[in-house]
Amino acid sequence: MDDKCIMEGLLLDAKSVCDLYMHGAIESSTANVRQTFANAFDDALSMGDSIYQQMTAKGWYQTDTAPEQKVQQTRQKFNPSC
Repeated sequence: MDDKCIMEGLLLDAKSVCDLYMHGAIESSTANVRQTFANAFDDALSMGDSIYQQMTAKGWYQTDTAPEQKVQQTRQKFNPSC
């Protein structure tokens, strides 16, 4: 397994953990539990961002820029006042 595959796995794991922590925070019954999940969520987001930044720097995670017309259409669809 090469470094790119390892990083992809780590990023997928970070995304999965974020989903779990987010739902844990949303469904918590007490403030202490909610805050614990929220803190863990923030840490996982930071870790995911770090992995993403490293992958992007190596050219392993490339994104396409959306055409401005599509951005405007989507913005108007969900927020007609813009």
